[in-house]
Amino acid sequence: MDADIRQASEALAEELRRIIGRLAVVRPPADELNRAAEAAATFADRLDALPLRTRSWEVSEAGLLPRDFIAYSPVSGRSNPMAPPVRLRVVEGKNDAAGEHRIEGEVTFGPAYEGPPGHVHGGLVAAMFDELLGFAQLSPGFTAYLHVNYRKPTPLNTPLQLAAWVESIDGRKRLVRGECYADGVLLTDAEGLFIAPRDDEDYLARLGKSV
Repeated sequence: MDADIRQASEALAEELRRIIGRLAVVRPPADELNRAAEAAATFADRLDALPLRTRSWEVSEAGLLPRDFIAYSPVSGRSNPMAPPVRLRVVEGKNDAAGEHRIEGEVTFGPAYEGPPGHVHGGLVAAMFDELLGFAQLSPGFTAYLHVNYRKPTPLNTPLQLAAWVESIDGRKRLVRGECYADGVLLTDAEGLFIAPRDDEDYLARLGKSV
């Protein structure tokens, strides 16, 4: 994706996130909502007239993950207004059981992600871990199972610290673990089993042919 387009896409998504977040907590009068709906419909019509992407994915510079998966993921995509987003990075040189890297990150869930009053919906916490643990592989892999321990309720509007690492590798099977903290307190942790494609290069080549 062109840098200017990426920047503009992320800026638009951030403003749409603000709208989604405010709609979760304010109650505008009907006439104001109707005017906003008309403006949104006009913008949606303009988008409908634009051409679609010619490819469903693009390989990132590192050749590890589909770039559009990062940009438009509903969990970590900065260009996707549905995403909080979860922000992830690779940290080299930290010990884990099966490699020389860990994944660290952070996220703040706003009011649009509320489940129990004042707290994040548990399904979104699970989606966060699926993204976090999947990214920790640094290569393609499909979720076989995901188990989340909800030790404490996850608060809204609170910076959360994330970590994940590959615990073990057995052929195509990768056991990955992750944790979520707020101010040093463990809120949730997870274990996931991911299965690598039989041939990563062949998998990426097939994706490249899809639209």
